[in-house]
Amino acid sequence: MEQMKRFALYYAPDAGAFADHAAAWLGWDAITGTARPQPQLPGLRDVAQLTAEPRKYGFHGTIKPPFRRAPGVTMADLQAAVADLAAGLAPVVLDGLALTRLGRFLALCPTGDLTALESLAAAAVRRLDPLRAALTAEEIARRRPERLTPRQRELLDLWGYPFVMEEFRFHLTLTGPLSDAETGSTEAALHAYFAPVLPQPFQIRDLCLFGEAQDGRFHLLHRYALTG
Repeated sequence: MEQMKRFALYYAPDAGAFADHAAAWLGWDAITGTARPQPQLPGLRDVAQLTAEPRKYGFHGTIKPPFRRAPGVTMADLQAAVADLAAGLAPVVLDGLALTRLGRFLALCPTGDLTALESLAAAAVRRLDPLRAALTAEEIARRRPERLTPRQRELLDLWGYPFVMEEFRFHLTLTGPLSDAETGSTEAALHAYFAPVLPQPFQIRDLCLFGEAQDGRFHLLHRYALTG
């Protein structure tokens, strides 16, 4: 774990049909740290190309975005902080998940009252921020600050990421950017593929500490049960 470049707090599904479907779709199982054969679904072009962008992260929903540890912060410090955070937060229960178009890509988004989920994410961002290293000029540039709103740029400066707090929108990314011509067919194929396994209700029962390896792939390091 000491060799990981960055860390993040994600939602990741427990072992089961939903997790298996998602890992196979992306071609990377972040829980086991292994590549997975991808399905070839009717009406789609190369699934590997469709999923190239989200694959390295594994199937996840971001709670606290990836960050480098601040100087002097050890793995023990990070693990203790996440354990303490999870112990004080309650599980979140939502109605379910729905396939959603977010700009040019497709994702699964929660349905129902999102207040508890938004509060959970905000608490994680605030509580763990002292462990986060300041952004470098290169990291800021990668966020394309010229394209952000004034508030998003402020959030980037405050918390190291522009889409937190009131800009936060929880989602489970399924594709990279899609052309207009392929969005419809991809959406139809994904509806059919995921419909049998979508959880209802959708529950977040733990915080998953992920690490980014030197090759850029993200791995699940540990689950911390939400027991508050």
